[in-house]
Amino acid sequence: MADLVVEAPTGASPAAGPVRPVPVVPDVVPLRGLPVVAVVIAGLIASIAGNWHWAIDAYHVVGGALWTAVDLFVGLVIGPILGRLSPQARAEFSARFMPKMVLLMPTLVTMTLAAGWQLARQLGNLTVPYPRHWWIVASMIVVAVMAIIALGLLEPANLAVLFEMRKPEPDIALVQKLMRRFVYTAGVTGLMQVATLVIMTRLATW
Repeated sequence: MADLVVEAPTGASPAAGPVRPVPVVPDVVPLRGLPVVAVVIAGLIASIAGNWHWAIDAYHVVGGALWTAVDLFVGLVIGPILGRLSPQARAEFSARFMPKMVLLMPTLVTMTLAAGWQLARQLGNLTVPYPRHWWIVASMIVVAVMAIIALGLLEPANLAVLFEMRKPEPDIALVQKLMRRFVYTAGVTGLMQVATLVIMTRLATW
């Protein structure tokens, strides 16, 4: 993982002045998490290939719930906390937090969308008559927008933070700007997740 350590100049005494924080280069992709992601994706592929309704349903529910929870937590909890931290503390938090999101978000998006499409096909939701079909279309539009945001905005901002932190002298102001973009976008996506839950509830009680 990543950390920020403090390094004193060679031969310097404690009274020589403040020490200089030296960023430790973070891993862009946490390698220890790759086996977990591989197992999850392999299980998803096997469930779809085997047309296992219970497993597909589980992947969709778990993936969607975690995606919603992560977005709301980042946007509504982590965001305000980051706003009260010092620039150096924000950089340290980013170095620890962002590598985990590199693996987590694409995995949750893949689980939710792939399983959701298969589940809708199994239940015949893709061919329901209007006006109920409008709710299906609305759900697809909202989910498509969330996926584009997650993979087209959140993930690039995530990677940009990590690549910046790998530099010998990272631009802390740029890291803060990218983190704000990440947090605000995650919050917007979280609110859209709530809209998806409303649509799904409406469909389930039609």
